[in-house]
Amino acid sequence: MAPNTPAGRPGTLTPEQEGKLRELWAATMKVFGALDEEANGVEVASLATTSETIEKDGKKEKKKSRLHVFRRNKGDKGDSETASGASTTSTSTPDISRISLEDDKHGQNKEFRDAIANTAPEDLRKAFWSMVKLDHPDALLLRFLRARKWDVEKALVMMISTMHWRLEQMHVDDDIMKNGEEAALKESKSGDPKVKKEGEDFLAQLRMGKSYLHGLDTEGRPMCIVRARLHRAGEQSEASLERYTVYTIETARLLLRPPIDTATIVFDMTDFSMANMDYAPVKFMIKCFEANYPESLGTVLVYKAPWIFNAIWNVIKGWLDPVVAGKVHFAKNVNELEKFVPKSQIPKELDGEDPYIYSYVEPVEGENARDQAPRSALETERQELVTKYEESILEWMAEAEAVKTLEERRKERDAVAERLRANYWKLDPYVRAKSLYDRIGLVGEGGKLSFYPERERGSVKPAVETSADDLD
Repeated sequence: MAPNTPAGRPGTLTPEQEGKLRELWAATMKVFGALDEEANGVEVASLATTSETIEKDGKKEKKKSRLHVFRRNKGDKGDSETASGASTTSTSTPDISRISLEDDKHGQNKEFRDAIANTAPEDLRKAFWSMVKLDHPDALLLRFLRARKWDVEKALVMMISTMHWRLEQMHVDDDIMKNGEEAALKESKSGDPKVKKEGEDFLAQLRMGKSYLHGLDTEGRPMCIVRARLHRAGEQSEASLERYTVYTIETARLLLRPPIDTATIVFDMTDFSMANMDYAPVKFMIKCFEANYPESLGTVLVYKAPWIFNAIWNVIKGWLDPVVAGKVHFAKNVNELEKFVPKSQIPKELDGEDPYIYSYVEPVEGENARDQAPRSALETERQELVTKYEESILEWMAEAEAVKTLEERRKERDAVAERLRANYWKLDPYVRAKSLYDRIGLVGEGGKLSFYPERERGSVKPAVETSADDLD
């Protein structure tokens, strides 16, 4: 456990929270189809998968598996704690017939039901472990638990719907992050006008620096600075805006290191006008953080907002979850901004002392080419570690008595989680295309971070670069 780790994270859980984590893991493993025997008095054999052969385009195909999700057994009393400190959580998954499609802000109840009905358990499992990346697996589950105030059923619905969103809607790992900027460059040269526009629109936002990752706030959180004046409604397609948003969030995740697990967004409203206002991408961003990247926002700073933004803010605030809205702070000048960000970390364009000027270093065709020989061994290693982690969870589920203490169980999982993290950074070049932040040295080999690489190498600038000024 890292020093100063906030509450509700691995290593800082109360016995009750540990029990909730165990219960969510049990429910998750059932959805993944990993539990097929009785455990802790719960008849998990009811969790079966079925497959049907269907006719499609003259060919016989197997219909995707369906999970039978059920209520907690009668007589279950929820979590309890043994004298030795080992949780004896009763494990169950929600009854989907009780999950209403109403009163669901972001449609996650429907996405959960769609995922359970139409997505194979193994696909959901793969989506989960793809999302884990360099995270501690427990930490990822705990994000959903904290976001849903430790309600296990709601946390499960949120998490599985997120996997469905990543897998079926956004294709986060098998497209956005895998193909990245180099693919967009190739698309921008396509003979297909639609493909060409999507590639150009995605790159245009990177080239102008509509948003960029740079610096740390007073809490040590990485910052994303959004320059609102550079956005014009209709200039880029909705699909490219959403792709760019998810790409930025996923890239920012690579900058998080325990105990820092959230980021700060600074909305620079300098020279903002109504021509820059576009509600659709704002709504999408809100959904991302509230529904699909829970507990990822540390602070939102709105800097130098003009008076015309007041009416806009009243609309946006009504869309926000109160917890998220409570993280939004307004700063009229650099002295007020300095309460949240050290002046040395505030770029000069925001009246700070940091001389950093955003410049986009273009991708180079072929920069993601790799000798594929080591990939198979790395993927095999990761799968073995995933299996080992899941086995430790299943053993935890199956313990009728306190064979091992919670601390012993935690240490076992922590050790495997650290090996998973190390494995991810070895596998990273094969599953994620290089970004600007790889090219400038912010994200180095093995995940090493250098938030001010330009200072380390002196004032030498990259040979190939594009700045916002060049586009004016």
